[in-house]
Amino acid sequence: MATAAQKIILSPSRDIPFNKLVLSQSNVRRVKAGVSVEELAEDIARRGTLLQSLNVRPVLDARGDETDMYEVPAGGRRYQALAILVKQKRLARNAPVPCVVRDPSTSILAEDDSLAENTQRVPLHPLDQFRAFYDMRRKGMSEEEIAAAFFTTAQVVKQRLRLASVSPTLLDIYAEDGMKLEELMAFTVNPDHARQEQVWGAVQTSHNRQPWYIRQLLTETTVPATDKRALFIGIETYEQAGGSVLRDLFQTDGGGWLQDPALLDRLVAEKLKTLAEEIAAEGWKWITVDTDLPYGYDQGLRALDFTLVDLNDDERAAREALREEYERIEAEYSEADELPDEIDQRLGEIETALEAFEKRPVIYDPADIARGGVFISVDRNGEPVVDRGYVRPEDETPVGVEDPDGEAEATGTEVAASGTVQRAVITIGGQSAEPEDDDEEDVIKPLPERLVTELTAHRTLALRDAVGANPQVAFTALLHKLVRDTFQRTATSGASLQASVNHVFFREQGKDLAETAYAKSVIQRHEDWKADLPADEDALWDWLAVLDDASRMALLAHCVSYGINALYERPNPYSGSGVSQSGLDRRMAEADRLARATGLNMVDVGFRPTVENYLGRVTKPRILAAVREGAGERAAQLIDHLKKGDMAKEAERLLADSGWLPEPLRLIDRDEPTTSDASEGEADTALPAFLAGEDEDEETVEDPEAEAPSMIAAE
Repeated sequence: MATAAQKIILSPSRDIPFNKLVLSQSNVRRVKAGVSVEELAEDIARRGTLLQSLNVRPVLDARGDETDMYEVPAGGRRYQALAILVKQKRLARNAPVPCVVRDPSTSILAEDDSLAENTQRVPLHPLDQFRAFYDMRRKGMSEEEIAAAFFTTAQVVKQRLRLASVSPTLLDIYAEDGMKLEELMAFTVNPDHARQEQVWGAVQTSHNRQPWYIRQLLTETTVPATDKRALFIGIETYEQAGGSVLRDLFQTDGGGWLQDPALLDRLVAEKLKTLAEEIAAEGWKWITVDTDLPYGYDQGLRALDFTLVDLNDDERAAREALREEYERIEAEYSEADELPDEIDQRLGEIETALEAFEKRPVIYDPADIARGGVFISVDRNGEPVVDRGYVRPEDETPVGVEDPDGEAEATGTEVAASGTVQRAVITIGGQSAEPEDDDEEDVIKPLPERLVTELTAHRTLALRDAVGANPQVAFTALLHKLVRDTFQRTATSGASLQASVNHVFFREQGKDLAETAYAKSVIQRHEDWKADLPADEDALWDWLAVLDDASRMALLAHCVSYGINALYERPNPYSGSGVSQSGLDRRMAEADRLARATGLNMVDVGFRPTVENYLGRVTKPRILAAVREGAGERAAQLIDHLKKGDMAKEAERLLADSGWLPEPLRLIDRDEPTTSDASEGEADTALPAFLAGEDEDEETVEDPEAEAPSMIAAE
């Protein structure tokens, strides 16, 4: 008959008065460095309990009998913390202490227990601490309260909370040791989870996973707070206007990164325009404003002569006193190896004051002001720079030329004598600061690069949907790519289909892309397949092996579609990164071939030109050209008098059902004309009443400034 295994009997626990406990000499913790007993005492007092009992053994007398005293071999820090509380009279000397009492006859040494208690504990994973802080914050504890409870600073708590707010997907990767803590810290710069995951997808297989590179990718569309534009307007002004700032809690970030460059540029332009208008009151003919004036901006211009404003007697005396003091200090400390801090500071103050005397206001001749101009810019420190007094060659007064008809333009002297201050023409960033003039050049300029990229993102996603729904085309495309790679050894640069199925992300996209029918179709197809696919790799193989042919082809088509890239990007002929011009041409040609094979028409899948995705992003000549092509000449004539904003809105209505597409979205067909013949019915096209005849009314209004000298902006 088998003998039953002997059961383990755990040591009993009971409350023992504190004055019956003594610290054992068997405790292995001897080094006190880093042992914060005082903090532990405060934590015990705050909680009102011990989170872990003391491990004690009875003290034996000379005969080996138990006394009423107990020694503590394991739990020395807790005992010392309790002793502090007793000494402070915050804990009674005979207060009961929960203890685990060891049998004195045990063969396990007291040193063994002490060592095991300190070595067998498993350190808390940092992520568990981050999440614990997050849960405590969510349940009502303030950052300061959490910091006080765990004897740290509020800044540390904020850092832990920020780490806990990273994308759950990345936190899971960090928990599985797939990411270093320094890398996780870098992802806290940008709170956008989608962007975090996108960047991780880009760097996880890269040779460069340095934290600085991750931060760079996460902030590449932002503006550093150290940028002179940000310094010029001030972070507070930017935030008051609704702008948000990204901040790094783990590194010095120089004030963070401004997330809204468009808002920043608008605020800068407004402030510069205000400054320009103040200077315009001086009577200058033109003012050119730009945050970055090009090198040699004053080339070919004549600098005007000027005189400095005279100093009064008090100012002259103050200047001479400062000069004498400066010379006296220099002579006194001429032999010193190093100047005392207060003396060095004083010399700096004197230099600043003397420099102010030299930078006092200047006086220009009124006649020169009437024909001259001013440059306004911003220096690297965010300070405005005003450079007055330049005359363009065309504004110079002709010498020795008579005007027999007496119809020449009034000279600057005459303008000044008349008492009329001319209205300066202000240009900011090469564009007039005046309200939009409808007289745009009748020149169709190339589409903005960003717009082309956004439009081709639409086409790429639509192609992805079309190929994903057409297994035959997908199989042909894949086989075509594999055959070329196997038998022809062709270069992969510029290929429209990446056979490895590298998911192409849209770094630049319009706001409407996610709401398109083809975007929703791709997402829904992906989710449907994802719900059916086994997570285990072996199980996935078995599942695919028994899948019917129709389903296999449909799944193949879906997977292949994710490798389609019809995006426009700027060619880079100088390095191995990016795509070459030939590669880009090849990409677009292959995209056209896929579109023809699938029968993709961007009109049929729901794309319509709108103010947001095209019409509001191009010049008036392009808007008119689009309407002319899509809705006919008559329709274009109906809106050609409108201001750009109204023209774009009306063009959206006119083109809604025309089938017109921007050039980057068109399928090139050499057998058929690409332009729409919309001449039929154009006579029926009409504008709403509130838009019709706008300019006719405006032309009858008299301009009170019609008599002022006409000015042209400097180019």
